[in-house]
Amino acid sequence: MFGKNVKGNAGGNTMSVAPSAPPSASSAHTEQKTSRSARVDTLIGRGTTIDGDLQFSGNLNVEGTIKGNLTADNDDSTLILSEQGRIQGEVRVSSMLLNGSIEGDVFANGKVELFEKARVCGDVYYNLLEMAVGAEVNGKLVRQKPSDTSQLQARPAPVVEESSEA
Repeated sequence: MFGKNVKGNAGGNTMSVAPSAPPSASSAHTEQKTSRSARVDTLIGRGTTIDGDLQFSGNLNVEGTIKGNLTADNDDSTLILSEQGRIQGEVRVSSMLLNGSIEGDVFANGKVELFEKARVCGDVYYNLLEMAVGAEVNGKLVRQKPSDTSQLQARPAPVVEESSEA
């Protein structure tokens, strides 16, 4: 029930994230290659709407709607946004698996995986990007070097220096 993996995972829930495809003989190999499973620490279910900013640690699976900014506490955090999942706000995470939609900029210092139903209306700042056919980004794709995390923190206002001549 709810994608729990019964085989030998005593510590927590496991969700499988893969794009939906019609079953065929050739898709069996593809499904093994693209199927991902990740431990889920927090689940925001379908029909749930969070109105406000959200801060999380661990792995977050969103099947509902978040109207606000989403920020991960640490570098080991992963966001999993299902096909029904929606985020309206800025997203700052280590890595993410996206098959839903985001209206806002995305900042990830790790890997960003965009599956075929993924929709992003905003700029995507990433270190490593994997994008499936059918995924959509309406904004800029900006590659960040692994050590360049300056984009991931909030940017301070620029300082303007005035020169005076006597």
